[in-house]
Amino acid sequence: MTVAEVRGHAPRDPGAKMVIGTEQTWGSVGGGNLEETAVRRAREMITSGTRTTEVLESRLNEHARNDHGRQCCGGEVRLLLEPFPARPTVAIFGVGHVGFELARILSRLEIQLQLVDSRAEQLDQLRLADITAGPADVTVHRAVIGEFVLERLPVGTHVLIMTHDHAEDFALCDAALRLAGQRKWGSVGLIGSSAKWSRFQQNLKAAGHEPEAIRQITSPIGLPGISGKDPAVIAVGVAAALIPTLIATAPTAPAEAHAIS
Repeated sequence: MTVAEVRGHAPRDPGAKMVIGTEQTWGSVGGGNLEETAVRRAREMITSGTRTTEVLESRLNEHARNDHGRQCCGGEVRLLLEPFPARPTVAIFGVGHVGFELARILSRLEIQLQLVDSRAEQLDQLRLADITAGPADVTVHRAVIGEFVLERLPVGTHVLIMTHDHAEDFALCDAALRLAGQRKWGSVGLIGSSAKWSRFQQNLKAAGHEPEAIRQITSPIGLPGISGKDPAVIAVGVAAALIPTLIATAPTAPAEAHAIS
Protein backbone atom coordinates (compact mmCIF):
# COMPACT_ATOMS: atom_id res chain seq x y z
CA MET A 1 0.00 0.00 0.00
CA THR A 2 1.39 3.39 -1.03
CA VAL A 3 0.45 6.96 -0.15
CA ALA A 4 -0.30 8.05 -3.71
CA GLU A 5 -1.50 11.61 -3.14
CA VAL A 6 -1.85 14.07 -0.27
CA ARG A 7 -3.90 17.26 -0.20
CA GLY A 8 -3.32 19.50 2.77
CA HIS A 9 -1.83 18.12 5.96
CA ALA A 10 -1.37 14.36 6.45
CA PRO A 11 0.72 12.07 8.70
CA ARG A 12 2.88 10.79 5.83
CA ASP A 13 4.08 12.19 2.53
CA PRO A 14 3.42 10.67 -0.90
CA GLY A 15 5.54 7.60 -1.47
CA ALA A 16 5.25 6.23 2.06
CA LYS A 17 4.65 2.50 1.91
CA MET A 18 3.17 -0.28 4.00
CA VAL A 19 2.88 -4.03 3.43
CA ILE A 20 -0.12 -5.86 4.89
CA GLY A 21 -0.32 -9.60 5.38
CA THR A 22 -3.07 -11.64 6.97
CA GLU A 23 -1.47 -11.39 10.43
CA GLN A 24 1.38 -8.92 10.20
CA THR A 25 2.10 -5.49 8.80
CA TRP A 26 5.32 -3.78 7.85
CA GLY A 27 5.79 -0.02 7.67
CA SER A 28 3.15 2.67 8.15
CA VAL A 29 1.07 5.09 6.11
CA GLY A 30 0.12 7.27 9.05
CA GLY A 31 -1.62 5.29 11.77
CA GLY A 32 -5.05 6.01 13.23
CA ASN A 33 -8.31 5.62 11.33
CA LEU A 34 -6.52 6.11 8.01
CA GLU A 35 -4.28 3.10 8.52
CA GLU A 36 -6.77 0.85 10.32
CA THR A 37 -9.37 1.30 7.59
CA ALA A 38 -6.78 0.56 4.93
CA VAL A 39 -5.48 -2.53 6.74
CA ARG A 40 -8.98 -3.94 7.12
CA ARG A 41 -9.78 -3.32 3.48
CA ALA A 42 -6.48 -4.90 2.41
CA ARG A 43 -7.24 -8.03 4.41
CA GLU A 44 -10.69 -8.23 2.84
CA MET A 45 -8.96 -8.15 -0.53
CA ILE A 46 -6.56 -10.90 0.54
CA THR A 47 -9.41 -13.10 1.79
CA SER A 48 -11.44 -12.66 -1.39
CA GLY A 49 -8.40 -13.26 -3.57
CA THR A 50 -8.83 -10.08 -5.60
CA ARG A 51 -5.93 -9.13 -7.84
CA THR A 52 -7.26 -5.71 -8.86
CA THR A 53 -5.53 -2.53 -7.74
CA GLU A 54 -7.73 -0.28 -5.64
CA VAL A 55 -7.61 3.37 -4.53
CA LEU A 56 -8.81 4.26 -1.05
CA GLU A 57 -9.52 7.88 -0.13
CA SER A 58 -9.59 9.20 3.45
CA ARG A 59 -10.52 12.63 4.78
CA LEU A 60 -8.63 13.61 7.90
CA ASN A 61 -10.91 16.08 9.67
CA GLU A 62 -13.34 16.12 12.55
CA HIS A 63 -16.36 16.00 10.22
CA ALA A 64 -15.35 12.79 8.47
CA ARG A 65 -17.30 9.67 9.38
CA ASN A 66 -14.65 7.30 10.71
CA ASP A 67 -14.93 3.88 12.28
CA HIS A 68 -11.61 3.80 14.09
CA GLY A 69 -11.12 7.21 15.68
CA ARG A 70 -10.64 10.74 14.40
CA GLN A 71 -7.62 12.31 12.76
CA CYS A 72 -7.76 16.08 12.53
CA CYS A 73 -4.79 16.79 10.31
CA GLY A 74 -7.14 18.57 7.92
CA GLY A 75 -6.01 16.96 4.70
CA GLU A 76 -7.04 14.20 2.34
CA VAL A 77 -5.05 11.10 1.48
CA ARG A 78 -5.33 8.69 -1.43
CA LEU A 79 -3.87 5.25 -0.83
CA LEU A 80 -3.02 2.80 -3.61
CA LEU A 81 -3.66 -0.83 -2.61
CA GLU A 82 -1.76 -3.25 -4.86
CA PRO A 83 -2.16 -7.01 -4.29
CA PHE A 84 0.87 -9.08 -5.15
CA PRO A 85 1.02 -12.87 -5.25
CA ALA A 86 2.87 -15.07 -2.85
CA ARG A 87 4.23 -18.52 -3.48
CA PRO A 88 1.74 -21.32 -4.19
CA THR A 89 0.76 -23.27 -1.08
CA VAL A 90 0.85 -27.03 -0.65
CA ALA A 91 -0.47 -28.63 2.55
CA ILE A 92 0.51 -32.19 3.39
CA PHE A 93 -1.67 -33.84 6.02
CA GLY A 94 0.37 -36.73 7.38
CA VAL A 95 4.16 -36.61 7.50
CA GLY A 96 4.73 -40.35 7.69
CA HIS A 97 6.91 -42.32 5.26
CA VAL A 98 5.33 -41.03 2.04
CA GLY A 99 4.47 -37.58 3.38
CA PHE A 100 8.04 -37.09 4.54
CA GLU A 101 9.53 -38.08 1.18
CA LEU A 102 7.01 -35.88 -0.64
CA ALA A 103 7.85 -32.93 1.61
CA ARG A 104 11.56 -33.43 0.87
CA ILE A 105 10.90 -33.19 -2.86
CA LEU A 106 8.52 -30.23 -2.67
CA SER A 107 10.77 -28.34 -0.25
CA ARG A 108 13.15 -27.80 -3.20
CA LEU A 109 10.50 -25.64 -4.88
CA GLU A 110 9.72 -22.01 -4.12
CA ILE A 111 6.39 -22.68 -2.45
CA GLN A 112 4.64 -22.33 0.89
CA LEU A 113 4.76 -25.84 2.37
CA GLN A 114 2.41 -26.63 5.26
CA LEU A 115 3.10 -29.86 7.16
CA VAL A 116 0.35 -31.19 9.41
CA ASP A 117 0.43 -34.22 11.71
CA SER A 118 -1.06 -35.22 15.04
CA ARG A 119 2.12 -37.07 16.06
CA ALA A 120 4.84 -34.94 17.63
CA GLU A 121 7.63 -37.35 16.66
CA GLN A 122 6.81 -36.97 12.96
CA LEU A 123 7.38 -33.22 13.25
CA ASP A 124 10.61 -33.39 15.21
CA GLN A 125 12.92 -30.55 14.24
CA LEU A 126 15.86 -32.86 13.51
CA ARG A 127 13.72 -35.19 11.41
CA LEU A 128 12.55 -32.26 9.30
CA ALA A 129 15.95 -30.59 9.02
CA ASP A 130 16.45 -31.63 5.40
CA ILE A 131 13.00 -30.27 4.52
CA THR A 132 13.34 -26.94 6.29
CA ALA A 133 16.76 -26.39 4.69
CA GLY A 134 15.23 -26.04 1.22
CA PRO A 135 13.99 -22.86 -0.51
CA ALA A 136 10.34 -23.57 0.41
CA ASP A 137 8.76 -21.63 3.27
CA VAL A 138 7.87 -24.45 5.66
CA THR A 139 5.23 -24.16 8.39
CA VAL A 140 4.69 -27.05 10.80
CA HIS A 141 1.38 -27.75 12.55
CA ARG A 142 0.91 -30.36 15.21
CA ALA A 143 -2.86 -30.80 15.18
CA VAL A 144 -4.90 -33.63 16.65
CA ILE A 145 -7.84 -32.36 14.60
CA GLY A 146 -6.42 -31.50 11.19
CA GLU A 147 -9.67 -29.87 10.10
CA PHE A 148 -8.80 -26.87 12.27
CA VAL A 149 -5.69 -26.30 10.15
CA LEU A 150 -7.65 -26.89 6.96
CA GLU A 151 -10.00 -24.05 7.90
CA ARG A 152 -7.07 -21.60 8.07
CA LEU A 153 -5.33 -22.55 4.84
CA PRO A 154 -5.05 -20.01 2.05
CA VAL A 155 -7.40 -19.83 -0.88
CA GLY A 156 -5.91 -21.87 -3.72
CA THR A 157 -4.01 -24.31 -1.50
CA HIS A 158 -3.18 -27.72 -2.93
CA VAL A 159 -4.27 -30.20 -0.26
CA LEU A 160 -2.70 -33.67 -0.01
CA ILE A 161 -4.31 -36.05 2.48
CA MET A 162 -2.10 -38.96 3.56
CA THR A 163 -2.40 -39.48 7.31
CA HIS A 164 -1.78 -42.70 9.23
CA ASP A 165 -5.49 -43.12 9.98
CA HIS A 166 -8.24 -43.73 7.41
CA ALA A 167 -10.79 -42.15 9.75
CA GLU A 168 -8.66 -39.00 9.86
CA ASP A 169 -8.32 -39.09 6.08
CA PHE A 170 -12.09 -39.28 5.71
CA ALA A 171 -12.70 -36.42 8.15
CA LEU A 172 -10.28 -34.25 6.16
CA CYS A 173 -11.94 -35.16 2.84
CA ASP A 174 -15.33 -34.31 4.31
CA ALA A 175 -14.06 -30.99 5.69
CA ALA A 176 -12.27 -30.10 2.44
CA LEU A 177 -15.50 -30.52 0.47
CA ARG A 178 -17.49 -28.50 2.98
CA LEU A 179 -14.94 -25.69 2.78
CA ALA A 180 -14.46 -25.86 -1.00
CA GLY A 181 -16.83 -22.97 -1.71
CA GLN A 182 -14.93 -20.67 0.65
CA ARG A 183 -11.37 -21.79 0.07
CA LYS A 184 -11.42 -22.57 -3.67
CA TRP A 185 -8.76 -25.25 -3.36
CA GLY A 186 -6.09 -25.49 -6.00
CA SER A 187 -6.53 -29.26 -5.81
CA VAL A 188 -7.35 -31.98 -3.28
CA GLY A 189 -5.65 -35.37 -3.40
CA LEU A 190 -6.10 -38.48 -1.28
CA ILE A 191 -3.53 -41.26 -1.05
CA GLY A 192 -4.72 -44.85 -1.17
CA SER A 193 -6.01 -47.65 -3.33
CA SER A 194 -9.00 -47.65 -5.66
CA ALA A 195 -10.83 -49.80 -3.09
CA LYS A 196 -10.24 -47.20 -0.37
CA TRP A 197 -11.49 -44.42 -2.64
CA SER A 198 -14.59 -46.43 -3.56
CA ARG A 199 -15.49 -46.75 0.13
CA PHE A 200 -14.77 -43.07 0.72
CA GLN A 201 -17.02 -42.03 -2.16
CA GLN A 202 -19.90 -44.04 -0.71
CA ASN A 203 -19.36 -42.55 2.74
CA LEU A 204 -19.00 -39.00 1.41
CA LYS A 205 -22.25 -39.40 -0.49
CA ALA A 206 -23.90 -40.65 2.69
CA ALA A 207 -22.54 -37.57 4.46
CA GLY A 208 -24.49 -35.36 2.05
CA HIS A 209 -21.96 -34.56 -0.69
CA GLU A 210 -23.09 -34.59 -4.29
CA PRO A 211 -21.16 -36.72 -6.83
CA GLU A 212 -20.00 -33.59 -8.65
CA ALA A 213 -18.50 -32.22 -5.43
CA ILE A 214 -16.87 -35.54 -4.58
CA ARG A 215 -15.13 -35.52 -7.96
CA GLN A 216 -13.10 -32.52 -6.77
CA ILE A 217 -10.96 -35.03 -4.87
CA THR A 218 -8.37 -36.97 -6.88
CA SER A 219 -7.67 -40.50 -5.68
CA PRO A 220 -5.50 -42.45 -6.10
CA ILE A 221 -2.85 -39.76 -6.58
CA GLY A 222 0.36 -39.82 -8.57
CA LEU A 223 1.29 -40.61 -12.15
CA PRO A 224 -0.12 -43.97 -13.31
CA GLY A 225 3.11 -44.75 -15.16
CA ILE A 226 5.19 -44.61 -11.99
CA SER A 227 4.62 -47.85 -10.12
CA GLY A 228 6.10 -49.19 -6.91
CA LYS A 229 5.31 -49.15 -3.22
CA ASP A 230 8.51 -47.65 -1.90
CA PRO A 231 7.66 -44.34 -0.15
CA ALA A 232 10.16 -42.40 -2.24
CA VAL A 233 8.78 -43.84 -5.49
CA ILE A 234 5.21 -42.96 -4.47
CA ALA A 235 6.35 -39.47 -3.51
CA VAL A 236 8.04 -38.92 -6.87
CA GLY A 237 4.83 -39.91 -8.65
CA VAL A 238 2.68 -37.61 -6.51
CA ALA A 239 5.08 -34.68 -6.96
CA ALA A 240 5.28 -35.25 -10.72
CA ALA A 241 1.49 -35.17 -10.99
CA LEU A 242 1.20 -32.09 -8.80
CA ILE A 243 3.85 -29.89 -10.40
CA PRO A 244 1.94 -29.18 -13.67
CA THR A 245 -1.05 -28.11 -11.55
CA LEU A 246 1.17 -25.85 -9.46
CA ILE A 247 2.57 -24.23 -12.57
CA ALA A 248 -0.86 -23.83 -14.15
CA THR A 249 -2.47 -22.22 -11.11
CA ALA A 250 0.44 -20.19 -9.74
CA PRO A 251 -0.30 -16.92 -11.64
CA THR A 252 -3.96 -16.76 -10.60
CA ALA A 253 -4.47 -18.83 -7.44
CA PRO A 254 -4.51 -16.40 -4.53
CA ALA A 255 -2.90 -17.45 -1.28
CA GLU A 256 -3.35 -16.28 2.26
CA ALA A 257 0.29 -15.30 2.39
CA HIS A 258 -0.45 -12.76 -0.32
CA ALA A 259 0.04 -9.22 0.79
CA ILE A 260 -1.05 -5.74 -0.16
CA SER A 261 1.71 -3.28 -0.73
